[in-house]
Amino acid sequence: MTGAPDTRQLFERILSLVEAMEENQRQKVLSLARRLLPGLTPEDIRNPHDFPDLDDPDWHFEDGQLTGIQSVRFALRALSGEVLSHGDQGASRANEHQEDAEKAE
Repeated sequence: MTGAPDTRQLFERILSLVEAMEENQRQKVLSLARRLLPGLTPEDIRNPHDFPDLDDPDWHFEDGQLTGIQSVRFALRALSGEVLSHGDQGASRANEHQEDAEKAE
């Protein structure tokens, strides 16, 4: 199947880009949180309700952007697994049909 490697490489490139975007946004969220409350850790900002000073509209916006990027990454991972596994199944079925055709000859 000639398209499968191209599809796999495309998904890898897209996922790599989205992961870089996620890391950049994660750093932005942490940096903004630390401007509001110095010393916060990445673990701390996973529970913003424990830190009332994080009730900041700008921080919530940036955190929401991070959540959106993460949602896209999860969806793309699921889609890539589905698309690539169907490609593998399709290749297996094509091989089975080829073997059946050879046996019939």
